[in-house]
Amino acid sequence: MLRLGNREFGAHEPVIMAIVNRTPDSFYDQGATFHDEPALARVAQAVADGAAIIDIGGVKAGPGEEVTAEEEARRTVGFVGEVRKRFPDVVISVDTWRHDVAEAVCEAGADLLNDAWGGVDPALAEVAARYGVGLVCTHAGGVQPRTRPHRVTYDDVMADILRVTLGLAERAVDLGVRRDGILIDPGHDFGKNTRHSLEATRRLGEMTATGWPVLVSLSNKDFVGETLDKPVKDRVLGTLATTAVSAWLGAQVYRVHEVAETRQVLDMVASIAGHRPPAVARRGLA
Repeated sequence: MLRLGNREFGAHEPVIMAIVNRTPDSFYDQGATFHDEPALARVAQAVADGAAIIDIGGVKAGPGEEVTAEEEARRTVGFVGEVRKRFPDVVISVDTWRHDVAEAVCEAGADLLNDAWGGVDPALAEVAARYGVGLVCTHAGGVQPRTRPHRVTYDDVMADILRVTLGLAERAVDLGVRRDGILIDPGHDFGKNTRHSLEATRRLGEMTATGWPVLVSLSNKDFVGETLDKPVKDRVLGTLATTAVSAWLGAQVYRVHEVAETRQVLDMVASIAGHRPPAVARRGLA
C-alpha cells in the first residue's frame, strides 16, 4: 500500500502525477503556468482528467539562470497553500532538492517531496521524516542539479540505479520516513544518455521486483525525442508508448504533462493485465 497525504493506493493502482511548473522557462510549456491563475486552472483540469498527485516545481531541471532558494520558495510555497485550500483531497508534491525549500512547502501543506537529484542535499530526507511526508528517491547518476550528463558511463546502468535508489530508500526509513510513503525513480535522462534511459525502461521490472513503488518521469523527455528524432512538441506518442511499457512492467506513479491521454493508456494496460474491468462490456452479449 502506498500512502500519500490522505490517499491510499493499492499495489496495482496506477497513479498520475501531473506536472505544474512555476517557472518562466520550462522546457515544455515555456512558462505557461508561471502565473497563479493559469497554474490553478492547470491543477483543476489535471484533477478533472484523473490526476491524483500535483507535482509543483519552482526550478526547471535543465541549465539556465540561477534560481536561489528564496526565489524557488517564492514561486512554490504560497501556491502550495492555495492548492491545499482549493483541492483538499489532492496529493501535493513539490519537486525540489533543497531542504530549506522542502521545509517551507511542508509547512504550507505539501504531502510529498520529489527529490529528482538523488539526495544531493542529504538533509531533505530528514525534512520528510520530520513532517511525516512521502519522499521520491531518484537515481541521477551523481550529477549536480541543473547540469547535463557528459560522456557518462556505467558498467551496468540498472545495477547502479538499484544501488542508489535502494540505498536512498533504506536511509530514509532509518531517518524515520514512512516506508509506505517512499517511491523509487530510475531518473530517465538524469545522469544518463538515451541508451541508458532506454535500458532503464527495458529493465524496469528489476526495480518493481524490489517491492518499492516505482515512479517514472517520462513525459516528452530527450531520450524519447532522440529515439524518434522528434522535437519537444512531437514526443507525446513516444511518451505514451514508453508509459505503456512501464505500466506493463509494474511502475505505479507516472509524472506527466498529458493527463487525460496517460489515463487512457494506464486504464487499457491495467485491463489487459487483469487488474481493471472494462468500463463497459456489451460486445457479444446482446
